[in-house]
Amino acid sequence: MPENNQPELPGDQFPDVDSHFIDLPDLHMHYVTAGPADGKPIVLLHGFPEFWFCWHFQIPVLAGAGYRVIVPDQRGYNLTKKKGPYTIARLTEDLRQLLDALDVRECDLVAHDFGAPPAYTLAWLYPDRVKNLIVMNGPHPNAFLDALWSHPSQVLRSWYILFFQIPRLPEFLFRAGHFGGLHQAFKELPLDAMNVADFRRFREAFSQPGAFTTTIGWYRACMRRFLKGKIGRRDITVPTWVIWGMQDKELGPFVNETLESYVTNLQFRPIEDAGHFVQMDRRDEVNQMLLECLSGTGD
Repeated sequence: MPENNQPELPGDQFPDVDSHFIDLPDLHMHYVTAGPADGKPIVLLHGFPEFWFCWHFQIPVLAGAGYRVIVPDQRGYNLTKKKGPYTIARLTEDLRQLLDALDVRECDLVAHDFGAPPAYTLAWLYPDRVKNLIVMNGPHPNAFLDALWSHPSQVLRSWYILFFQIPRLPEFLFRAGHFGGLHQAFKELPLDAMNVADFRRFREAFSQPGAFTTTIGWYRACMRRFLKGKIGRRDITVPTWVIWGMQDKELGPFVNETLESYVTNLQFRPIEDAGHFVQMDRRDEVNQMLLECLSGTGD
């Protein structure tokens, strides 16, 4: 059973969540919950360099709408054990095992950035476990590979993935200058989306021993998988919405160009003036879109 253990973190706008630890078959995982225990379950998956707190603008809105909000720190992140492997297959299995442990038969699933590959994969392998899939500025693995071939500019945008393959140097640069690399990742967010107290929380999460090595390990494992080619070709059939900040400098919207080849029930919702961290950058629009998509009125 989950163990209640509310962490104390600084700041006066910390979302109203309950913190838990749970032992999965291969992982000691931390996650937070909000909303009614008998509400419809919705799972939010963070990307890099994030942890559960990246959803702090969405958690109270979804909880207030009656959802049982479940937000894990994924493998290697924040308070979840820093233990490999970090393959998409393993991350997907972590998610399935969490749903099983919490007795969640079916959920709405929301993902950002590198949370997208395991979310897409879960919907592909276990369509009965996902009611609706909502992805924000995160690529489908096969569509991303297509974009690398057809859009050379995406290769340039993805330079950091190649850089992350270098041992130890990326970790050093992220931490150098009092976490200058981490600050650089969020530099385009306005102050009302990432204030000093918010950044302190991210810095604390990545101050833990080995934090950058484990989280960058996702990219190292992903590169090895990409070199093998595409994942299986069966279509994703669950209702899927893609909310995309069109000013994303790392992932151009064309990474979704062939997405309809892999997702049969797809709606694309652009936000023209938003960047990569769209759920923080344009939180009000994102929250409205989330509720529309979940209610079936977002077509």
